[in-house]
Amino acid sequence: MRSITGLTSEMKRIQLFEFEDFAWFPRFLRQCLTRYIQAIHRLINTDQTLADLLAKVLPHSAQSQIVDLCSGSGGPMPDVLKIIREQEGLENTSLLLTDLYPDLAGAEIINKTNDHISYLTEPVDASQLGDGHPGLRTMICSMHHMKPEAVKRILRSVMESRQPILTYEISDNSFPKWIWWISIPINIIMVLFITPTVRPMSWQQIVFTYFIPILPLIIAWDGAVSNARTYTLDDLDIILKDLKSDDYTWEKGTIPGKGGRKIYLMGRSL
Repeated sequence: MRSITGLTSEMKRIQLFEFEDFAWFPRFLRQCLTRYIQAIHRLINTDQTLADLLAKVLPHSAQSQIVDLCSGSGGPMPDVLKIIREQEGLENTSLLLTDLYPDLAGAEIINKTNDHISYLTEPVDASQLGDGHPGLRTMICSMHHMKPEAVKRILRSVMESRQPILTYEISDNSFPKWIWWISIPINIIMVLFITPTVRPMSWQQIVFTYFIPILPLIIAWDGAVSNARTYTLDDLDIILKDLKSDDYTWEKGTIPGKGGRKIYLMGRSL
């Protein structure tokens, strides 16, 4: 059987770079970027969609904890938890946020003000988590950052430990492979209009968007590249080809909504 490395040429996904992947990327710009992503999630109502999906898989988890990987500034997950606890009858559910480059300022606020949410302040590599921090794993708009080998390692780990997982992308990578860059100018304009909705707002967010426009360029590039790096349903089939078990199942699909179709992958024990 060919290795996953040998199969990447068959994938539509393109392996490009995003600025937020790099350790040298300034922390204040990373925080501005991840808070902008939060604003996008609020705009397209990601929280309700994720709550509906998690309500399907949480009953199959042995733990009541959700472990969110690559959380950034928290993304939509704090709002998702509120919906799950209040509307889905899963009032014992808690949320653990983690990231390779944790938002320390955001983590301090979250850890002081939320009884059911905590944010680990030490770096957590999603591809090396193993059996640590048991619970339902979520990867919201983050799996595209991982190379196929890392994705397969993550999925094999949850399958072998019988822990459920939900990955979710707000792009379905539907553009032709060779014109991924066409959304860059559109993204720049979007940043200018959406930035006022960012919360909490900081002076850096304003200055580096409107006066020294570094953020529009970075966000436009990372947004376009995120689409090109998103694993399509066919790409997921390639990764899942030999991840089979009699007592673990995979479900994948697309969901229509604001901003276009979304892709999800769900794994759970039977």
